[in-house]
Amino acid sequence: MAANSAHPDRAPFITFEGGEGVGKSTQIDLLSQKLQAAGEGLITTREPGGSVGAEDIRRLLVTGEPDRWSPVTEALLNYAARQEHLEQIIQPALLRGDWVLCDRFSDSTFAYQGYAGGVRLEILEKLDSLIVGDWRPDLTIILDLDPVEGLRRAGARHDAEDRYERKGLVYHQDIRDAFMKIAEAHQNRCCVIDGSGSAETIAAEVWGIVKNKFDLSSQGSN
Repeated sequence: MAANSAHPDRAPFITFEGGEGVGKSTQIDLLSQKLQAAGEGLITTREPGGSVGAEDIRRLLVTGEPDRWSPVTEALLNYAARQEHLEQIIQPALLRGDWVLCDRFSDSTFAYQGYAGGVRLEILEKLDSLIVGDWRPDLTIILDLDPVEGLRRAGARHDAEDRYERKGLVYHQDIRDAFMKIAEAHQNRCCVIDGSGSAETIAAEVWGIVKNKFDLSSQGSN
């Protein structure tokens, strides 16, 4: 199992990223089943949210009118939630030996509020250094999908957490481009997967990446 240099005894931390409707939650569920079958302890969580206080902040971010907050305010709210999430959920899980599979993390803030929203990247980098520090993910799976299809899928959920979906197609095209830039800049951590395939095909690719990254070859391929 690969170790984190700053916290060598911690378990792996995997994040799933991408635009709206790309299938992150489905793939987290499928990967969690594989890891549990391989005998690994784990938790699944999400951002914004994941802890009691962070879920309160989530409601501020994902509901209401699209222009409810400025991108800077959104970034600050995300990092406030992330601080709570890390302290209450992620750090304790990793240190007790449980894998953490997280639906979104810092890369989403860089994509949504930074590249697409216009917040200067150096501001986000300082916030990330302060809040996340050495607790960055070991692996990030980016699911790539045409925003038109992603928004169609997201709209089919019919829930109230649609503030970002209503920001318009151009915004979501910028987000897709942003994730590609992030992947290019962090090739040792990020793997891009075509999100247009079947859930089973994507899950097989995810499992192959995870087995290789964390030396799970002894666990078999099924």
